[in-house]
Amino acid sequence: MSNAIQLLRFITAGSVDDGKSTLIGRLLHDSKSIFEDQLSAISKTSEKRGMAAVDLSLLTDGLQAEREQGITIDVAYRYFATPKRKFIIGDTPGHEQYTRNMVTAASTANLVVILIDARKGVLTQTRRHTFLASLVGVPHIVLAVNKMDMVGYSEDTFNTIVAEYRAFAAQLGIHGVTCIPMSALNGDMVVEHGDNLSWYKGAPLLEFLENVVIDYDVNTADFRYPVQWVCRPQTQEYHDFRGYMGRIESGDIAVGDEVTVLPSGRTSKVKEIVTYDGNLQRAYAPQSVTLTLEDEIDISRGDMFVKASAMPQVAKEFEAMLCWLAEAPLDLNRKYIIKHTTRMVKCLFSRLEYRVDVNTLAHHATAKLNMNDIARVAMKVQQPLALDHYSKNRFTGSFIVIDEATNNTVAAGMIA
Repeated sequence: MSNAIQLLRFITAGSVDDGKSTLIGRLLHDSKSIFEDQLSAISKTSEKRGMAAVDLSLLTDGLQAEREQGITIDVAYRYFATPKRKFIIGDTPGHEQYTRNMVTAASTANLVVILIDARKGVLTQTRRHTFLASLVGVPHIVLAVNKMDMVGYSEDTFNTIVAEYRAFAAQLGIHGVTCIPMSALNGDMVVEHGDNLSWYKGAPLLEFLENVVIDYDVNTADFRYPVQWVCRPQTQEYHDFRGYMGRIESGDIAVGDEVTVLPSGRTSKVKEIVTYDGNLQRAYAPQSVTLTLEDEIDISRGDMFVKASAMPQVAKEFEAMLCWLAEAPLDLNRKYIIKHTTRMVKCLFSRLEYRVDVNTLAHHATAKLNMNDIARVAMKVQQPLALDHYSKNRFTGSFIVIDEATNNTVAAGMIA
């Protein structure tokens, strides 16, 4: 396996004014991950606004509309690194009307930092963001109780908020929550411990981010290899070569292993594992490789290699949780296109089971889906797909829906 420094993708979520952008700014500033010209620019902007200190939230609030309103609208991504790990941060919107932005950002995240204002405690938005993180299967959740300086760094206030949050999270089946008190404005428990939270014995946020174990966030048990391209070089040297190119989405594969090709069900053994740097005896997720087989089988883009010991469901009808992303509502009378791994097929929505109220988690009967709505739906596809439950495999359990008339992505789905 590679010894390269790991990449951790995480997002921040919270209500308006909980301090998401300030927290990210503090992480970048205190970890020495911003350039002098960036610091100079936000210092000047802060001075123009009459602020006594540098407004670190300006490092992430890059859209002009956000700066004018003082809120986060789109997802602002930032990159930084420490000697232990590389990071990509997504600062997600807090408003309910930007639910789709949070869902798309969280779908690829290893971890979510949910901020709470210590003065306000657990709010409706806190529950909504936790539900969305649970829905898209974010493996790790950090509850950051921010603005502790505004409540006198009270341990009792922190413990009360943590107890209420853990009780709610348990209702969603979430139990592994790490809770950290902090003041992003003053820097307490963000990068350094600070002087005001001596009663908290855990690690600061950055130390936790550097050390949280993400090796098992990828399904290592079930081999899934969607074919992206069939390689047939038209050269004299390689005229007999037939390789199947793609990325191992989960599990591992070795030379000599028997594989089943779906949806046909044909079987063969792996002859070679070819990479740019030479052949391998074994490859692991998420490596991109080219596989050759001992037998000639009719295989095309969108087919999937699996092992007989861990088969996915092959189906043309299934149910899913869907987040509608488009401004135009879902039309049950027309066909759409599903892109699932590397396969694209036409689909119909056969029925809407219910819509989820993302604030109360209540289920409501519905006849239509509008932008930012989340619902359970039943679907039919033209050709069979190799599917896993989303909670088991985020790659083979997810899909996007495309409007065939405009080619726009209109929904994101998770196999239920």
